[in-house]
Parts: sequence; structure tokens; C-alpha cells
Amino acid sequence: MTDKKESCQCDERQAIKKEIALKATVSAIKKKILVLSGKGGVGKSTVSTNLAVGLSQKGYHVGLLDIDIHGPNIPNMLGLEGFPPMITDMGVFPIKMYDNLHVISIGFFLEGKDTPIVWRGPLKHRMIEQFLSDVRWGELDYLVVDSPPGTGDEIISIVQLLDKVDGAVIVATPQDVALADVRRSIRFCIEGSIPVLGIVENMSGFVCPHCGNTVEIFKTGGAERLAQEYKVPFLGKIPIDPKIVQAGDDGKPVMIYYPDSKPAEAFSNIINKITEVLKV
Repeated sequence: MTDKKESCQCDERQAIKKEIALKATVSAIKKKILVLSGKGGVGKSTVSTNLAVGLSQKGYHVGLLDIDIHGPNIPNMLGLEGFPPMITDMGVFPIKMYDNLHVISIGFFLEGKDTPIVWRGPLKHRMIEQFLSDVRWGELDYLVVDSPPGTGDEIISIVQLLDKVDGAVIVATPQDVALADVRRSIRFCIEGSIPVLGIVENMSGFVCPHCGNTVEIFKTGGAERLAQEYKVPFLGKIPIDPKIVQAGDDGKPVMIYYPDSKPAEAFSNIINKITEVLKV
């Protein structure tokens, strides 16, 4: 009986300690941004990566948190595969890049990138909680969260744990079927009292690698019309460019390695709009 009582007290102390650490982490983050998409394959992680990198280029202290548990792409996009974060008695230290960008992903802790993750909701919640309470983020101007597609357990957990989300960036592609999913993401934000910073239309047009002109290979403008319908900002269009594909595969963000490209220009304009709204 005594052993059980001591065990319960120990668990309670651990829970209190974790709660204190969580509150300390969250209070040290000035602005928290979720990057959402209604479906997979729309380039959400590409947008998250380049938003975080672009913000850090402006001199802000930025955290990039990858909670896409079943498809963590951030390590690959930043060339960080095989570089686990440092773990000490003080906690987990995010990987630092470009002086003021700090990165954590579930992908850092997997044995291999083909390792499947079969977790139920409560385990996902605990993992995300650890990413906030056990990771030594330090003081951040912005935390960019790369979320999984849809509006499932992970997104509900991060919204609860962050206490207040300052805004969401919703990534769409021009196809009608993708826009139907975007509606659900917008509704999720409205019902959860999360400000929608705006919609980004990714894969909007194709940049010819020979002449540099942009060719409309899909019909465009759907995301912009959707933004008008819901009275939320339209942040801009990002074209398909062989440079952005190559940069992602090579682990080199287009914002840094192809700063004069059309995608980098589009990201820069989007970042300017976000920082105008979310000033620190």
C-alpha cells in the first residue's frame, strides 16, 4: 500500500514538473504559427520550411516544430537526416541552423525513415507535449509548426498545449478537390478561434527552366476566391519550379540557395505579409 502511495506521489510530482516546464516554454514564444492543409501532397512542409528559414533570415529567433508524426519531412528538407539533437540531463536541445533557426522533428528519433509509426491519440499527445516541455527552445520570436494534413489528433493536441495560437497559414493547390479540403481547415480555425493569417496557393503555375516564364498548367484562382468567400487574407501564389523540387531533395531551402527564384520571391512576399500582422 505504501509503495503504491509513493508511486502515485512520484507520478504527481512528475506531472507538476512537466506542466511547469510546458508553461515556461510556451510563455517564452512570442508568436505561434500553425501551417495547415486539408490534404497531403500540397507542399505544406515546403511552405513551413521556407517560412521558418525566411523569418530567420530577417533576424528573428525562430523555432520549426515538425509534428507530422506519420510523415516527418522537415529533416530531409533541411539536410538534417542522420543528425540527431543533443540530449542531456537538462533536456533535448533542438538542432540550430543559420544562427537563429531551431529545429525539432519526430524524424530525428526514428531508427530509419522507413520506420512506420503506429500510435493512438494519447501517445501522439504525449509526444507533442514532450516536444514543448522537454525541448530547450529558449526565447523565440516565432514558432512555426508543420502540422499533419487534416484536422486530427496532432492538431487538436498542439492547439491545446500552446494555449493560444496566434495564426494559421493554410496551404492549398489550385484543384477543386483540394479546395474542398481547405474549407474544412478554415472551419476548424473558425470554430477553434484561431485567426487565419491567410491562404497560400502552392503549385500555382509552372516556371519554365529555359525561358523563366510561368505557364498555367492547372486552373488557378480558386484559393483566392475561397479567401474572398471566407473573408480571410490571400497570401499569394507559389509556382512549381524545378529549383524548388531540387532544393527540397538536396536539403537546401530555396530561400537560401535560390534567393532570386520566383518561389523565393513569393515566399518573401508572404513572410512580409505575416510579419506585418504578427509583429514582435
